[in-house]
Amino acid sequence: MAQSASARADEDDIWSDKVVEPELEFDESGIELAAIDALCQEESEDPHLRAGAITPDGLIDEDFEQELGSPDHIENEEDGEFKDISKYGIVQLAGDDNFGRKIVVISACKLPPRSVLDHAKLLSFLKKTLDQYVENDYSIVYFHFGFNRENKPSFAWLRQAYKEFDRRYKKNLKALYVVHPSRVIRFLWKLFQPIISAKFGKKVIHVEYLHDLAQYVQLSQLLIPKAVQEHDAKLLEKYKPVIKPMPIIQAPKFTQQFGVTLQYMKERNQNNVIPIVVSSTTEYLLNEGLSCQGIFRRSANVQSLTAVQKQIDNGEKIDYGSFNDPNLAAAVLKCFCRQLPKPLLTFDLYDYILQIQSSFPDDNKLPEVRRVLCDELPDDNYEVLKYIIRFLAKVAANSEVNAMNSHNLGIVFGPNLLWHCTTQPNPVSIQYINSFTAYLIANYEELFTK
Repeated sequence: MAQSASARADEDDIWSDKVVEPELEFDESGIELAAIDALCQEESEDPHLRAGAITPDGLIDEDFEQELGSPDHIENEEDGEFKDISKYGIVQLAGDDNFGRKIVVISACKLPPRSVLDHAKLLSFLKKTLDQYVENDYSIVYFHFGFNRENKPSFAWLRQAYKEFDRRYKKNLKALYVVHPSRVIRFLWKLFQPIISAKFGKKVIHVEYLHDLAQYVQLSQLLIPKAVQEHDAKLLEKYKPVIKPMPIIQAPKFTQQFGVTLQYMKERNQNNVIPIVVSSTTEYLLNEGLSCQGIFRRSANVQSLTAVQKQIDNGEKIDYGSFNDPNLAAAVLKCFCRQLPKPLLTFDLYDYILQIQSSFPDDNKLPEVRRVLCDELPDDNYEVLKYIIRFLAKVAANSEVNAMNSHNLGIVFGPNLLWHCTTQPNPVSIQYINSFTAYLIANYEELFTK
């Protein structure tokens, strides 16, 4: 069942006389939906329904987790053949959400008119883009504003996309945030609810306003189009929703680990620079997680992750073994790094690290990276980063078992070690950050010599 981030009275049709048609995902059977066939006025194929239990909500409950697989590598390259499509910025990667999952942003307002876009090629581009991330747990933020009769794909195209985006794309999708859903989306969601997979249905979250999205992702990370921001402002002015007051910011607890500086934790940990949460998670993972396939790719149960973070901040010792899930400890470590007020690699080094990764020749790169780490990183940052990279190097050393080599670890860990203080990420900068992180892991012994 789709959730709603906040309630709002039915709005006027934001497209006036324009027809808005949403792109929905359906249960991965070969069903041709009668309603879509009627709209398309096309002949449907013979329907067949995959066996599955019917839940009290009338949804089909299927277990996709048995299809779980792990690739030998995760690609991170842009194919030149799609430059004519990628230039529009329809699909972009935007770091991690609040639960340590990769975020893919899709902006309908960036779709050009059908007359200038080859939609068959667009489908191939979408698949190739998502192929880079679907083997990891990920979330999609879909900005619906701007989807209109001038740029909307045909229903025949949607049907084809529905067939091609199979369970491989759905099984690791943990949340689909539909921002500014129209009345048409709401209507069709209810219409097709009886045949939507129960698992997928629970992943769809309708988000009425941008401020509602903040509970799931850090808005500063997102590439929010200006048109979407302006539309959101108009909705706020028109409907004047009741916005929950921000909680009073209280001083951090003595035992706080998340969202406080390294110095704060050091002063309250007998001057030990390695935070308790870092040492406890890595110690557990060294014993129990090195053979866990896809470690750091899988996200943890959201409720368990939130509860454990609160327990850690309260100074409680966590028995990770009782959860029987190494992915929980891995998610805790990633969230800790991401929630630091400043990244371990610091804001000051952001531009230079990207410059090193983009332009330094290989024969000069290692000594320069070593110099930057040893001479320009603050001492506490250096020690904590060294501790984490040494641990990740041990994870990579077991990649034949866990499928997580330095390249793969760089992709899932990079955005948690470096980000810009004000600028939103773009695919190029994210690629440089990920490859730099992979370089640190692969060359740990030669780089961390201080």
